[in-house]
Amino acid sequence: MAAEKNEPVLAERLDSLFRSSRPEGRPWTNDEVAARLKEANPKLRVSGAYLSALRNGKRERPSRELLMALAQFFGVQPAYFFDQGYADQALTQLALLDELHQAGVRSIALRAAGLPPESLNAVMSVLDEIRKLQGLPPVEE
Repeated sequence: MAAEKNEPVLAERLDSLFRSSRPEGRPWTNDEVAARLKEANPKLRVSGAYLSALRNGKRERPSRELLMALAQFFGVQPAYFFDQGYADQALTQLALLDELHQAGVRSIALRAAGLPPESLNAVMSVLDEIRKLQGLPPVEE
């Protein structure tokens, strides 16, 4: 019984990674991930259909090698698939990264990189003024 209880957990956690890791603002497809995994390790036997079956719980018990490759691809530790506390923490971090990406924060940070402190202060002042005009609360550091 314990194995049956864990199998849907793997499907849910893998599906959560696919839904929360968003290149260019959209979720990965099964075929894209399978292709990237095979690029990284040509000996790895994986297809989009197999990943789909793992995500919906129709297939169970992927190889250790595939779990390691999936963990590395999505930037989590392999423990993500087995440890609820780690999985919750990883998904929270992925959601935050997605929010930052969606908000264009990365784009702003890239433009600000390398600017002298006085220029950064000017940029922050402009952003503070825009927040005020939009009715948003001031940022507390």
